[in-house]
Amino acid sequence: MPTTLRRTPLHERHVAAGARMAPFAGWEMPLQYEGVLGEHMAVRETCGIFDVSHMGQIETGGEQALALLQRLLSNDVAAIDFSLGTGGAIGTGGAQYSVLCREDGGLLDDLFSYRIDGERYLTVTNAANHARDLEWFEAHAQDFSAVTLTDRIADYAMLAVQGPLARSIVQAVSDAPLPARMSASRRRLAGAEALVCGTGYTGEEGVELLCDPADAPALWDELLRRGATPAGLVARDTLRMEACFHLYGNDLSTERGPIEAGLGWCCKEQTGFIGAEAVRAVREAGAAERFVAFALEDRGIARPGNRIAGGGEVTSGTLSPSLGIGIGLAYVPAGSARPGSRLEIDVRGKMRRAVVREKPLYERSSAGG
Repeated sequence: MPTTLRRTPLHERHVAAGARMAPFAGWEMPLQYEGVLGEHMAVRETCGIFDVSHMGQIETGGEQALALLQRLLSNDVAAIDFSLGTGGAIGTGGAQYSVLCREDGGLLDDLFSYRIDGERYLTVTNAANHARDLEWFEAHAQDFSAVTLTDRIADYAMLAVQGPLARSIVQAVSDAPLPARMSASRRRLAGAEALVCGTGYTGEEGVELLCDPADAPALWDELLRRGATPAGLVARDTLRMEACFHLYGNDLSTERGPIEAGLGWCCKEQTGFIGAEAVRAVREAGAAERFVAFALEDRGIARPGNRIAGGGEVTSGTLSPSLGIGIGLAYVPAGSARPGSRLEIDVRGKMRRAVVREKPLYERSSAGG
């Protein structure tokens, strides 16, 4: 029997706006509204808003919360700070990117964790991986008696407000200055309490807002009234490819580890996270393949699964709205990974020329953003 798709608290808003809805990771989500190009460029030039309430959240608390997360997450969780507010003000915690590995170094997910109190952390999971991540957390928490794990996926709606004007639009409805990039703090936004996080997935400035699902429609309406443009998952994908951000299931999987994925920077083997020894071994020996960004020199659009002459495979590809050329992400032999290296990609049976480029493919400063 077909599985019933879950809907976010903003489903009726999307339908009313004429969004094209489609299944995504078990949810019915907006792919686009009036058009991908307009939504993409709104984020690059002004402000776009995404409903990302399909993302999962796991709260970890208690005296051994840090110890458990240090065991699970690849980064140094002890480096996520938390400062108490003065004069009764709400405190501000840090944000940190990391990956979740198996013992063999294979990637289970990539995650953002926020320290929301002295001994409380909120970890945001990818929608398709949330159930598996939660089981992984729960299985390893059995070794830590002073830890409380809570599945918070039903407790939050999540909005991503991104673009050069994003922070000013959100600031206009906030009761206090917004937290800086890579930090998080509670604020009241248009009267609703929300966790405001200085993070995003587009390569632009902006914030991600986690609020009570009941408060999400009114907050969405207010941000649109102030100039944010609704944007769907397709624009989110083109934006993250220009910024060279990984997408789990395309660019990350259990078949590859963080070193070949270019994520060694968020792996601190000295913390003893699960998979640390396997990651260290690849770091020391050197990865056989490397994750690269490329631009096509011929017409066409490379797609996931396209083979590369001499070895390698495309994992993500699109026509870049900002650059006007075909771009993509791929794994190639280490010897072909240097920027400027020439590639030939089999696109629908025809070999297309491409060149490895520096990451990111698009930077805010290049377009005055």
